[in-house]
Amino acid sequence: MRAALGLVLVSALALGACSSGGDSEETTTGAAACAPSSGPVTLTYTTWIPGIENVVKLWNDKNPNIQVKVQTGPNGNGGTYANFFNQLKAGNAPDLGHIEYDALPSFRVQDGLTNLADCAEVTAAKDQFVDWTWGQVSFGEQNAVYGIPQDTGPMALFYRKDLFEKNNIPVPTTWEEYAAAAEKVKAAGGYITNFSQSDISQFAGLSWQAGGRWFANDGSKWTVNLQDENTTKVANYWQDLISKKLVSAVPPWTTEWDNAYNTGQAWTWVSAVWGANSIKSGAPDTSGKWAVAPMPQWTAGGTVAGNWGGSSTAVFKGSKHPYEAAKFALWLNTSEEALTALNKEAQLYPATKAGAALPALSEGVEFYGGQKIYDVFATASTQVSPDFVWGPTMTSTYATASDGFKGVVSGTGTLLDALKTTQTKTIADLKAQSIPVAE
Repeated sequence: MRAALGLVLVSALALGACSSGGDSEETTTGAAACAPSSGPVTLTYTTWIPGIENVVKLWNDKNPNIQVKVQTGPNGNGGTYANFFNQLKAGNAPDLGHIEYDALPSFRVQDGLTNLADCAEVTAAKDQFVDWTWGQVSFGEQNAVYGIPQDTGPMALFYRKDLFEKNNIPVPTTWEEYAAAAEKVKAAGGYITNFSQSDISQFAGLSWQAGGRWFANDGSKWTVNLQDENTTKVANYWQDLISKKLVSAVPPWTTEWDNAYNTGQAWTWVSAVWGANSIKSGAPDTSGKWAVAPMPQWTAGGTVAGNWGGSSTAVFKGSKHPYEAAKFALWLNTSEEALTALNKEAQLYPATKAGAALPALSEGVEFYGGQKIYDVFATASTQVSPDFVWGPTMTSTYATASDGFKGVVSGTGTLLDALKTTQTKTIADLKAQSIPVAE
């Protein structure tokens, strides 16, 4: 499946190259030269990882000739991806950028990434990473590496253990039980969760768990189906909760969102492993009151998890220092020192095979009542299907879906209506970029 993805992306790039009439030192499928720069180097790196300055300082203190200047901003779909695209057009993109796996194809189609395949240290590191993550950064292309895998996002259920116990509500193990719990939580004066009206990545993860498959290709054409049977099931489920006002719908990643969790208005969050830090930083008054359980299942006794997020460190086209950028990206995402720091600062779950054995991941987490929460996510990571394929224009797909979902929570249309509109727009976007689409 990944090989087919690479073929379609390369075909699209080839069409773009033919129409541009320009020459380039690097072909659309060739790797960039990867030789050390002469003299000291300062790299720029843009990300939204909490506490990243402390992690990068570890590198800077030991590497005086390769210094990294950190630039932080909102999460990718919250504005940083748009900034990246604008910077690429203007020719002033940073050397390195934090890009989630689902967004990488969009940057690949726009020829905005440096192919690091000629960096020997990069290709030698392949076996250090969980297999499916390497496919995310290579797209199945030969002689191609467009980023260094950083983390994964297996999903589970964060829940207010104290509130569930106080109100004698069993922790839901199925989605049917989750809906029943929503009724009881509402009666107790709260909401079971907040439905994300703008970050569609969560809905993608929920659909992934249910068996939804939005994109596919046969090596020559894309098929787009955001209304397959399993995605429709997920959409109808959440539409019912929204219609019954059993979930709140404040915009995610806002002060209002944090307050909902900090004050006990929202009782659960079906999120990825990195969500541990989001709750800890956004709801500090609730320390010791949370716990983590496996994601609710569609079938009782099931063992299927979704994935939300996971990201890479990519080197942008135009960087004058690909060797040094790759060297830093490898350190950031493979060294025990950096991985331990990333987990401490942001609870990132490593994409390396050895990362799961980090001592920090075997310890109890004070904010979660001393629970060894990473044991739950370690199990979940083995329950994520590798067959979910991202489309080549996900940033646009998410933007359209977000517009539709915002309308739904304000009472206009349904989630299925929004998905239908998103599918139509996505197909139009693919065609506009000369990416073949199956009719």
